[in-house]
Amino acid sequence: MAREKAPKKSSGSSPSRAPSLQDLRTKIDKIDQQLVALMNERAQHALEIGKIKNRDGMAAYAPAREDEVLCRVASLSQGPLAERSLRAIFRELISGSRSLEKALRVAYLGPAYSYSHLAAIHRFGQSVELVPVANIAAVFEEINRRQADFGLVPIENSTDGRVTDTLDMFTRMPAKICGEVQLRIHHTLLGKCPRSEVQEVYSKPQAISQCRNWLAKHLPGARLIEVTSTSTAAQIASEKPGAAAIASLQAGVQYGLDALAQDIEDNKANLTRFAVIGDETGPRTGKDKCALMFEVAHQPGALADAMNVFKRTKLNLTWIESFPIARPEGGYMFFVELEGHEAEPRVRKAIGSLEKKAVRLEVLGSYAKMAPVE
Repeated sequence: MAREKAPKKSSGSSPSRAPSLQDLRTKIDKIDQQLVALMNERAQHALEIGKIKNRDGMAAYAPAREDEVLCRVASLSQGPLAERSLRAIFRELISGSRSLEKALRVAYLGPAYSYSHLAAIHRFGQSVELVPVANIAAVFEEINRRQADFGLVPIENSTDGRVTDTLDMFTRMPAKICGEVQLRIHHTLLGKCPRSEVQEVYSKPQAISQCRNWLAKHLPGARLIEVTSTSTAAQIASEKPGAAAIASLQAGVQYGLDALAQDIEDNKANLTRFAVIGDETGPRTGKDKCALMFEVAHQPGALADAMNVFKRTKLNLTWIESFPIARPEGGYMFFVELEGHEAEPRVRKAIGSLEKKAVRLEVLGSYAKMAPVE
């Protein structure tokens, strides 16, 4: 008699099913609901902080605190989101929360998608009124007339050095530096035609200078034409056959241009430092810099005596510039930046000593050190 086959033993569990597209979307929808509730809860706490600041006469804008928050959230992440993405998300969350405390108006050297515009977005987010103006002088005028709460102006570039229009305005019009933005500058060749058909390249003088070696190698026959801004160059390239622009990748998106070549700057560490200007200096944070502007008598040893003040007080200088004064008798204004805050005793002592040796001395402001941003 044939024996019956024994039934197969069950493993006790069925194989796990991979989540479907709908399963994943449902999970994301649930997380989004939680995120919205948490963001609004965070914003409510920020609003309460705003009331305390207003009661105690404190400024709504606190760049050092905002930078501290961005650094902290970036350090908490274990991926897969990139640090740059996390910073952008929280920057806009901070900007939106700040707008509940006070609606800020920020003037910058326009037009939109210039590097000054990008720097302003990095510093303030987009929940502020960003006001493009025609030139650097107009940024100072907006602050002076109280038409803007803050302004943003370029102060120096790692390739081209000082920005003379900004230094000139500091000598002419009162303004306080209360913050900084160090923006890494990556230039893109933008156009609507193939690179081989480019006959003219438009950009502002500084951008052309920063890409001169690349242009000589890759577009030796193209005419280099200077215009007032990189955004204006992008607009021209969008309208003129055979024209290309050197501008930001974001400007290319704005004007519907193709990226013919990216990162064409000769100095790959190319960086522009922007000053945030307003009516008041920044609060003391413990990691500050202080900017001074002074003039000394036109006589032997006067400048050496003035600079010796910083040696005696053991203050480290991070920036030194001389700037000719536009007047018949000539002369120079000197700009210095040192590590420390004007409220610190050692810095106050240095300023007092320098004042005795200077014909003119102005404290341009103190502000928290900021790390470079992309």
